Amino acid sequence: MNPHSDAKIIDSWRKNAEPWTEAVRGGQIASRERVTNQAIVAAVLQRSPRSVLDVGCGEGWLCRALSADVERVVGVDAIPALVGQAQAAGGGDFRVKTYEALGDGSLSEAFDAVVCNFSLLGDTSVETVFASVPQLLSNAGAFIVQTLHPVAACGDQPYEDGWRDGSWEGFDPSFVDPAPWYFRTLASWVDLFLDRGLRLVDIREPLDPATHQPASIIFVGAVSP
Repeated sequence: MNPHSDAKIIDSWRKNAEPWTEAVRGGQIASRERVTNQAIVAAVLQRSPRSVLDVGCGEGWLCRALSADVERVVGVDAIPALVGQAQAAGGGDFRVKTYEALGDGSLSEAFDAVVCNFSLLGDTSVETVFASVPQLLSNAGAFIVQTLHPVAACGDQPYEDGWRDGSWEGFDPSFVDPAPWYFRTLASWVDLFLDRGLRLVDIREPLDPATHQPASIIFVGAVSP
């Protein structure tokens, strides 16, 4: 298997579903606890959606966080073990679905918000999500993406699109075989929205109070009139 590929990302997450669930539910990821969890919840709820689709929902924490304020919450993920954890905890309608299957018609309803919270890690798989999202949005719908801030995440490597090696540094030793990820510049992220007819109506840079640096970036794309 190519170590820098979308398939390798899926392979890694299959191996790490259990420790990931424990890390999220145990509050072990400091940046999420301090900043990014609340940032994505606030960005979604500001749109006052009646229905939300969480793409790459993992063990379902975001769906559970939104369920008190959102009438219908659906979560999809390609990893059966993560979906099983989400179903067991409740708080939404959880289904196993790959990114490539998003546009297969089985999600027949239109959502007021489609959300990807740190779940757009690959290359062609991400392009596939962006191609499918417009048909999943209601007329006033929004596509909300939280991801690593390109400037902060670039490190000392060239500021250009390309695959990067993954790392579980700072995580529990039970994590194995880190997933690679595809780095995108800020301009490349913007183009993904514009190329699919989505207007960028908001860009947020949540700051980590511990470092005074952006912990992430949040894009909000709305259906063009």
